[in-house]
Amino acid sequence: MWILKWLPDWFFYGLLLIGLFGYVATYLLRFIPIPAIYMYKTPIQMVSITFIVIGTFMFGAIHEEAAWLARVKEMEEKIALAEQKSEKVNTEIQTKVVTKTQVIKEKGDEIIKYVDREIVKFDSSCIIPKEFVDTLNKAAEK
Repeated sequence: MWILKWLPDWFFYGLLLIGLFGYVATYLLRFIPIPAIYMYKTPIQMVSITFIVIGTFMFGAIHEEAAWLARVKEMEEKIALAEQKSEKVNTEIQTKVVTKTQVIKEKGDEIIKYVDREIVKFDSSCIIPKEFVDTLNKAAEK
């Protein structure tokens, strides 16, 4: 709530206490024999009840805000922990990808050398042997 940022928490606690003291004081006014003071009983009660309602509402809002801030802090800690785990897993995955890419490149180089060596044998007759097709299929699988 925007008002919680402008006013300190003690203001609302004080407002609640003033409302409670004012409301109790209106019941004690009947023991004072001065009628000029007793005629302000109803306005004082109304203001006191208003202060009690506002103070109680803001008391709850302050505690709810504190609970949300605690949850936000907890989630930020979980996110930081997850980011650290993510970095570890990312480095492991990156290492595996580099290794796998290197293995695929080496196998591809072997197949290219084999094809270059075998193509010379069959170039003049223009017949495609079964080994050549099998080798090509193996290269396509990787």
